[in-house]
Amino acid sequence: MSFFIPSAQAQAAGQAAGPAGGELFQILFLVGLFVLFYFIAIRPQRKRQKEHAEMVSALNKGDEVVTSSGILGKVTALDDNYMVLSVADKVEMKFQRVHLHAVLPKGTLKQIGA
Repeated sequence: MSFFIPSAQAQAAGQAAGPAGGELFQILFLVGLFVLFYFIAIRPQRKRQKEHAEMVSALNKGDEVVTSSGILGKVTALDDNYMVLSVADKVEMKFQRVHLHAVLPKGTLKQIGA
């Protein structure tokens, strides 16, 4: 059985050398993969987050908005973290400002009959 050991050591020594430039290719592949991931996923998400933060900070009393749950209303009061929407006659609802989905053009609520 001892005649198998030298061939196993010789085989392991051949594998340790590996192909020339393999480490450089792996590093460049990982860097390229990260750059691709950055431009496909990270950068667009940060841009959307920045636009949403600007929209939430520019919110004013009297704006007509849509929440992330699809509720339409007119902003009647604002706080640092909350907004109060008038959704019908004598019906007001309080939402977190981060749940703002879109600011509608003036007169949209009257136009759709809400």
